[in-house]
Amino acid sequence: MKDAKVRLYVEHPLGAGQSVPLERDQAHYLFGVMRLSVGAHILLFNGTDGEWRAEVVQAGKRAGELVCVEQTKPLQMPPDLWLIFAPIKKARTDFIVEKAAEMGAARIMPVQTEFTNSERIRQDRLQAHAVEAAEQCGGTYVPEVTNLQKLDKLLAEWPEERQLMFCDEAEVGSAKRLGAAEGGKWAILIGPEGGFSPAERKRLHAHPQTHVVALGPRILRADTAAVAAMTIWQQSLGDWV
Repeated sequence: MKDAKVRLYVEHPLGAGQSVPLERDQAHYLFGVMRLSVGAHILLFNGTDGEWRAEVVQAGKRAGELVCVEQTKPLQMPPDLWLIFAPIKKARTDFIVEKAAEMGAARIMPVQTEFTNSERIRQDRLQAHAVEAAEQCGGTYVPEVTNLQKLDKLLAEWPEERQLMFCDEAEVGSAKRLGAAEGGKWAILIGPEGGFSPAERKRLHAHPQTHVVALGPRILRADTAAVAAMTIWQQSLGDWV
């Protein structure tokens, strides 16, 4: 059996004997960049059908075709966890999205707070980063990256069954932990570089689903805080347990 050295996300059904046509960019990557040819094997996933080994049956500069041979992994869903964060500088926002996808977020949600520096995002570009992260980490699911929305609106429409892990920089140095919370539907909220406003902090502390957490004795950068918070949650309530 030939080794498959490339993983590729496709928006196409996967199954035994299923033909998968390639888009122009995918064909260029596989045959122009990776130098694959007819007979080569690659791994495919689409977020619903698990991972499949596929064989190249047509290879061209602008198009190609693959055929699924066998399933190599079933669909592995992440925990029902949202990562909510305020966008920061471009490269560091990209980092947050990539690491959230790698670490098992089911949905990635940029929000605008009172002190958020960035007022717009490229949702399609961030979604592409989530796809690339899933390709590289061996995941079979790609989290949705939502459009930017205001934190006030998100909290106003908050579902009652979802718990909220609020990472409050004002609690630095305290002993607040996640505690004996139960699993289920959760979200993690990371603030902007300027922190949360007093009004936002008051509202979040009063929110009935909020669990206030301190991320250690030092103030963390927003991108570091996202990784730290997801690590804490995954080790306590997620699929790292």
